[in-house]
Amino acid sequence: MDSYLIMADGTEHEVSPSTVRRLVDTSARFWLDLAGLDRSTADSLLRGAFGFHQLAAEGAEQFGQRPKLDPYDDFTLIVVYGAAGSGRLVEVHCFYTENYLVTVHREACPELAGLASRLKQEADPLPDPVMLLYRVVDALIDGYFPVLAGLDDRIDALEDAILQRPTDQQLGQLFDMKRSLIALRKVITPQRDMFATLLTGTETLPGMTPDAGRYFRDVYDHLIRISDLVDSYRDLMSGVLDTHLSTVSNRLNVVMKQLTIIATIFLPLSVLTGFFGQNFAWMVTRITSLPVFLGYGIGLPAAVVAALVVVFRRRGWLTADGTVSPARPADRPHLTQQQRWHLLNPLKRPQSP
Repeated sequence: MDSYLIMADGTEHEVSPSTVRRLVDTSARFWLDLAGLDRSTADSLLRGAFGFHQLAAEGAEQFGQRPKLDPYDDFTLIVVYGAAGSGRLVEVHCFYTENYLVTVHREACPELAGLASRLKQEADPLPDPVMLLYRVVDALIDGYFPVLAGLDDRIDALEDAILQRPTDQQLGQLFDMKRSLIALRKVITPQRDMFATLLTGTETLPGMTPDAGRYFRDVYDHLIRISDLVDSYRDLMSGVLDTHLSTVSNRLNVVMKQLTIIATIFLPLSVLTGFFGQNFAWMVTRITSLPVFLGYGIGLPAAVVAALVVVFRRRGWLTADGTVSPARPADRPHLTQQQRWHLLNPLKRPQSP
């Protein structure tokens, strides 16, 4: 993972303590992205060159922080989470001032890398730090939508597989997805509340303007949509779990019904063979010819079995009623992200703070 330092004119400089210290002293506008920060780099850059508070620098070393907005004397620390394509969460610490923005993350973040590439190619100079912070946060938040769309497709595929043939492996996949949703919900909800406090004026950012506030309101709107999608998918997975349990129970009932029918058919046969197997002289001396054997020994049990089959069929016990017919994934229309949102939330609309 590489770190990069982008100036206001779109040029890239070398990341070193001396370069950073010179830019800070001249009040230059820049964006510094630090990936895979270790303790020595944190001491030389965060504490040495920038002079950030010890608590904020320690949080950037340890990670595992809750989404938050902490104002300090000369900077504001914002902890936000994004989602990579594989569904893993990426924690990003943003050190924001009116002149520059520093982002720190431990794992690779394709969203920030893509944003940096676009900024280098744009003809316009680097936006103001508050708008640059918006673009960073917006890139991280938009990364949730492809992850949730993929999760929706996985839920549909899992439900189709369960209707065709429920297995124990499907339960493992279901619980893995539920854990992923719980992890998303743990960071989405406090992140949404954090931006709500920012927009309502409870917390403020240096350099915030009414126009920039509209952009951050759009980020808050996205977080509301993502939060509602997470809750909807959690309900969907609860329904899939109920479907798995009911399908297994239904198939078990069908198997028990078939075994009961077999046992019922063999019950009169056992009675007949037991009756004719009695060692009485009267029966032994009279049931001696082949026609009598075919009539009593073979014909009577066969007639009983045929009569039972006719009775079972008339009562519908030999049909497949009560089983679940396999569902074909091709029968499901493909939904776009916008269609999926309105389908899951027909009566919900994002609310402004």
